[in-house]
Amino acid sequence: MTSTLPARSPAAGRVAPVALVSESALRRNAPLALAAGAGSHADDVLAADGWGHGAGWVASVLADLGMDAAPLDAAVLFGLPGSHAQPVLSLRGRALGTKPLLRGEGVSYGYTHRAPRDTTVALVTGGYAQGVVRSLGNSATVAIAGRRHRIVGRVAMDVCVVDVDDAAVPRGAEVVFFGDPDAGHPSLGEWTDATGLGAAEIVAVVGVRADRRVTA
Repeated sequence: MTSTLPARSPAAGRVAPVALVSESALRRNAPLALAAGAGSHADDVLAADGWGHGAGWVASVLADLGMDAAPLDAAVLFGLPGSHAQPVLSLRGRALGTKPLLRGEGVSYGYTHRAPRDTTVALVTGGYAQGVVRSLGNSATVAIAGRRHRIVGRVAMDVCVVDVDDAAVPRGAEVVFFGDPDAGHPSLGEWTDATGLGAAEIVAVVGVRADRRVTA
C-alpha cells in the first residue's frame, strides 16, 4: 500500500511519473549510515528536502528509530551508487500507448533517432520537467515487465519514447526508470554515467518534481 505526499511539480498528476520512497529500505540502511558517518563522512541528510526523499518523512523515520539526522552518511542512508546499500528512491512511469515505427522513421524533436528496423515504440510518462534528464535519450534503458527497453529520441517535457520492439505493452503498464538493481531495475548509476550528473543531484530533482509517494 502506498500513501501520497504532496506533489512538488505543477505537472504532477495526469502525466507525472511517481517517485517511490521505500520506508523498509530507509530503516534497513539507517544503522549502516550511522556507522559510516561516524568518521568524516557525515552529511546533512535533511538538506535539499531530504535529498529529494522528503525531509519531514526522513526525520520522522529516523526519530522512530531513535536516531538523530546527524551524523549519517547520506549515500548509505539513501542507497546511492557506490554505497552497496539498498536504494530508497525509485522512479516509475506509465505507458500511455504504443504505435508502430517503420524503418527509417524518426521520433521526438529533431528526429535524433531513426528506426534501424520496423519496431514498436511506447509513449511513457516522465520527461525533463520531472527529472528525466534530456541526455538520457538514445542512451538509457527502462524496465517494463522485467525487460529492458531503450529510451529513443529526445526526452520531452513530460514524456519520452521507448523502443519496446516486439513486447506487448498495454496502456498503463508500469515503466521503471531506475530503482533497485537487485530487483532487475536499471540503476541510478546508469543515469550518472549517461548524464555526467551526480547521484545526489538526480534524486534531489526527481524527488522534488515527480509525484512522491511512500511505500512500505
